[in-house]
Amino acid sequence: MVVPPASRHLRVDHVSAVYAAARAARETGRAAGLPQVLTERAAVVTSELAGNLDRHAINGSVVVQRSPIGLGIDVLAADDGPGMADVGHWLLDGNTTTGTLGTGLGAVSRMATVFRIRSVPRDGTIAAARLLVPGTPAGRAAAIGHFCLPREGEVVCGDAIAVAELTDGWTAVVVDGLGHGPDAAEAADAAIRVFRQNPDRPLPQQLTSMHRALRTTRGAAVALARIAPHRLEFCGVGNVSGTTIGTGGRSQLLLSIPGVVGFTLPAVQVRHTVLAEGDVVVLHTDGVDRTWRAPAVTDLPSHALSLAARLAHHHRNPRDDAAMLALHPDRLT
Repeated sequence: MVVPPASRHLRVDHVSAVYAAARAARETGRAAGLPQVLTERAAVVTSELAGNLDRHAINGSVVVQRSPIGLGIDVLAADDGPGMADVGHWLLDGNTTTGTLGTGLGAVSRMATVFRIRSVPRDGTIAAARLLVPGTPAGRAAAIGHFCLPREGEVVCGDAIAVAELTDGWTAVVVDGLGHGPDAAEAADAAIRVFRQNPDRPLPQQLTSMHRALRTTRGAAVALARIAPHRLEFCGVGNVSGTTIGTGGRSQLLLSIPGVVGFTLPAVQVRHTVLAEGDVVVLHTDGVDRTWRAPAVTDLPSHALSLAARLAHHHRNPRDDAAMLALHPDRLT
């Protein structure tokens, strides 16, 4: 069972933000109990990615967070331009445009367990690095991407996610406590506590148990997904969404039904879907705008980490809490 705490978002609009981002990585690593050497590597990777944003980018941002798989740290970086025509060239040590040693992206690629980067001239760059303690199976290292960001200017997040491994697959939950702030976080935490007690429960029973537990809170929207090779069960209540993404931009919506868990729970409907090879399952709260489903986005290489970086930068509503979870079923086995 993994329940990542709230992510930290930093706008890189001054050189001081580079130091703040590195400090956030160290604080995240210490809070997670990571070995000091891994924490320091995460700080270096964060500094390199944020430093590139400060030197070269327009409207750059960094997200630092606990990894949702294994024990480690994720660093998501994105910007709005100018982009790079040949990313491979700048991954080679010795190539630089600023008179430095030119080891930035090359060092990130070597230190990270997983590193994804995509850049388009005049359209910007998306980079995502995950640093894990040794022992996480290589196939799983890039199987999950996420973020869980509080409303801008706040620390407490009213959205939450969790993933749990079962004997025959995985179960994932995304929760959106109504509103934002401490009261929303209380509702989301109550739902996650129920989920942690028995993630193997049938999805309708899971929602019913959450509904009873949330009656003394302001309530929440909840999306649940049970994922196994080539099959998916989904059910959701309230303003939370799900989507599967396949090759060539093929996608299916996973629709929730109206209601509020803790106040009005309608008859739960479970949707059964067949997953094709390479499909990605994405769940998110309404703090992520639905325009991300446009073909121009879903047709991108569907790496869960890269998708998380893109949605956090381009499709998050800063006036609301926002959470998303992307899973590669083929890589979870």
